[in-house]
Amino acid sequence: MNFVNECIKCTVDQCKHHAQSQNYCSLNSIMVGTHENNPTMDQCTDCKSFEVK
Repeated sequence: MNFVNECIKCTVDQCKHHAQSQNYCSLNSIMVGTHENNPTMDQCTDCKSFEVK
């Protein structure tokens, strides 16, 4: 993977967009969403750009 976006930190190395040996995302931008009707904690949010390797 050539591109590392140092503005988006990420530790989910199971994601296709993870920058492999570095804890960053390789996308230019990500979409953050929720799976809750009324999110109140960080656990209620999701990276909607996630794709499994």
